[in-house]
Amino acid sequence: MQGNAVRTVNSVLTVLSKLLKVAAEWGEIAQLPCSIQLLKSTERPMQFWDFQQYARLMDAAAAIDSQVLVAVLLGGDAGLRKGEMIALKWTDIDFHAKKVNIARSDWRGHVGTTKGNRMRTVNLTGRLLDALKRHRSLKSDLVLCNAEGKALTANGLSYLIERATRQSGLATTRKPKGAGPHVLRHTFCSHLAMRGAPARIIQELAGHRNLTTTLRYMHLSPDATESAIRLLEQPTPTLQRGAEGEASSVQIAT
Repeated sequence: MQGNAVRTVNSVLTVLSKLLKVAAEWGEIAQLPCSIQLLKSTERPMQFWDFQQYARLMDAAAAIDSQVLVAVLLGGDAGLRKGEMIALKWTDIDFHAKKVNIARSDWRGHVGTTKGNRMRTVNLTGRLLDALKRHRSLKSDLVLCNAEGKALTANGLSYLIERATRQSGLATTRKPKGAGPHVLRHTFCSHLAMRGAPARIIQELAGHRNLTTTLRYMHLSPDATESAIRLLEQPTPTLQRGAEGEASSVQIAT
């Protein structure tokens, strides 16, 4: 597996380790043949478009066509993963309630449940709602499709976003292949954090299985650390003792 990312190698090693342990538990093998150690990895910084760059990307996408704009907004304004965008159907869009229901994902042409088997609902921003209305078509039950009305491939979806990246002039900032759907999803989470959204809400909207994943964005919140430090400047709390000498309540000293 030389040449693969550390995260990819560790995913394979984790599955292999589990497989061998279950085989030993079931008596298919006498004992574990070896101890599997995961590779050490360093956490890479999240790549995302800042507010100004994202605005340029949206303008460029709108200048190309409605499908490119919808693809950009589904990632940056709704946080959909690549497979979720490809599998999204018009019946998943509730125009009246202004929501999108994310219930399935495409993996190399095979449609199944979303990552972590977690269905989620995300409110549509005004600009995404307008873009979907303008793009709405009867030629396919899929929101994003090719000229024949069939599902896009992963490369086909990435190409749509790369077109917007080149059109906006941002391709010089980051190579197009590194500025695809997942960078838009990072942009979605990052912008929410930067605007002060709570971690639990971001986790729910993004469909993160673990809060740890969401917390990787929270350092971007400009007020998070300052607000925490300001707590130390509040009046000192004092304990009120009950009849038995135990603390019964907390009051703030004035």
